[in-house]
Amino acid sequence: MSRIRIIGGAWRSRLIDVSTVKGLRPTPDRVRETLFNWLGQDMDGLRCLDLFAGSGALGFEAASRGAASVTMVEQDPVAWAALQANAKTLQASCVQLVRGDALKFASSAVQPFDVVFLDPPYRAGWIERMVPLLPKLLTEEGRVYVEAEYKIENIDRLTRIKHGTAGQVYYHLFAASA
Repeated sequence: MSRIRIIGGAWRSRLIDVSTVKGLRPTPDRVRETLFNWLGQDMDGLRCLDLFAGSGALGFEAASRGAASVTMVEQDPVAWAALQANAKTLQASCVQLVRGDALKFASSAVQPFDVVFLDPPYRAGWIERMVPLLPKLLTEEGRVYVEAEYKIENIDRLTRIKHGTAGQVYYHLFAASA
């Protein structure tokens, strides 16, 4: 097991445990810092969804910065147990953990979210399967963060507003199209 640091908000500098699950890649500090500069440091009142939560780095960062609610979806039992332990340690009352399939969760979500984090396992076709569901997951002003092993030019009915690379990680921020 390894650990990563929360970089901003109420839990700044707190360490969270990261389980050793094959293919799990916590979003690097530099990328998280850029993302939350894009989104705004203050997430007060926002509803966030962290699909493929993995280490929980993105969801816990959002909660640390004041998100009203953060729903983390993770299927792997080892990663999910680490998320549970971290949520308990941080006393993260705004975090709801869902153990299950991200695609099924996204298909049946009732309420829209202000921010959706999408950082699925690489080379498994998850982004392509999630794309048709993304617009219905968002509020009118919603944003989708997508991390992938390749550059994404566009997603149907969403507008790419920011993007960057860090090593072999391509990261993108999309907004709901008008």
